[in-house]
Amino acid sequence: MEDFEATVIAKLGELRSALQGHGGDLELVSMEGKTIQLKLRGACGTCPHAAETLKGYIEAALRSEVDPEIEVVRVM
Repeated sequence: MEDFEATVIAKLGELRSALQGHGGDLELVSMEGKTIQLKLRGACGTCPHAAETLKGYIEAALRSEVDPEIEVVRVM
């Protein structure tokens, strides 16, 4: 499980860089099994497209590159 967590954290780091380029950011709140809780920060935290960013970008990338069963949940 440590490899899984390390892979998720590394991928989130890559995705985080892209968000920061647009004035946003993300924070890993917790990881339980394949459920990952994230908090969107900066411009992403107040963006009307935050749900799309979370599911269509972050979750999609993690599912494609790490594990197809990952679920990303937004924490406010």
